[in-house]
Amino acid sequence: MITINVNCETGYNILIGKGLLCSAGNSIREVSRGQKVLVISDTNVAPLYAQTVVDSLTENGFESDVFAFPAGETNKTLATVGNMLDAMCAFGLSRSDLVVALGGGVCGDLAGFASAIYLRGIDFVSIPTTLLAQIDSSVGGKTACDLKSGKNLAGAFHNPQLVIIDPDCLSTLPERFYNDGLAEAIKYGCIKSESLFNRLLTENPHDFIEELIEECVTIKKNVVENDFRENGERMLLNFGHTIGHAIEKYYDFGGISHGEAIGIGMVVITYAAEQNGLLNIGVSDKIIECLHLYSLPTHTTIPLKTLAKLAFSDKKRNGSNINLVLLHDIGDSYILKIETSKLDFFLDGGREV
Repeated sequence: MITINVNCETGYNILIGKGLLCSAGNSIREVSRGQKVLVISDTNVAPLYAQTVVDSLTENGFESDVFAFPAGETNKTLATVGNMLDAMCAFGLSRSDLVVALGGGVCGDLAGFASAIYLRGIDFVSIPTTLLAQIDSSVGGKTACDLKSGKNLAGAFHNPQLVIIDPDCLSTLPERFYNDGLAEAIKYGCIKSESLFNRLLTENPHDFIEELIEECVTIKKNVVENDFRENGERMLLNFGHTIGHAIEKYYDFGGISHGEAIGIGMVVITYAAEQNGLLNIGVSDKIIECLHLYSLPTHTTIPLKTLAKLAFSDKKRNGSNINLVLLHDIGDSYILKIETSKLDFFLDGGREV
């Protein structure tokens, strides 16, 4: 088992190892003296793994129940959060009790947000079951739901007490969503690790999955420790996300997955940087090559002006400016602030920076 400590605000450990799901209750008991645990999951994951977690919780003296919400990004709403809060009330969770988020990124974001606002904040433990959640969204303390105006616009910073990552859970993940998570791994390579990027180009991730999870988590942990509230370096983690979120919003958070949208976003913003003379020609081609290895899309038919307009509601907007994450090269990233009114020109290679 690999243990990674995240030391920011309220610190916590990330446990990585095959078979950890079966002993989740023991790990949770080490960080909680609570009596009740509400396991929040979705209708895809709960039938697969909820009983295993409940049995382990029972063995360790917890009274537990399961709340499963309809799976999918389209259900990442305030209404779903409200249903979670009602379930927490009905089960009688007190401030000393906790929630377990068992599922992918949507589940972790929603259950974490509900935990942050229930009784003004109770503990939660994250057990991510998708690759995207294991390497990215379960780490860092961001919780949120979507609004009609955009993705993750309602949320809170709320660290878990513990993150339990069991790579065995990936065995039930459809290939499309396994590849979806690899888009975030490619992102980490682009912004912080050329060696990771090259490994994704030349090796099968299944052959080094625990190492892949550990490296991505370590990169994020280091960034988050330096900038928990996302005032500087943490913005680098949003490479591809400004355009990616715009694409998700264009499709009303359905029809395209998060990782697929982020992959396109990385290509769009990198190609624009090349055309604006801010990056050597050819870097976007490397990213396209890597994405294609995992059957991830690399282009969109959405007009650039439309993407720019949709991006204006993104969290990375700051007044009349928007922060773009760009590359000096693979593994070397930085933040460029431009006026929102010039974003469509920038995306079209208009050199308006």
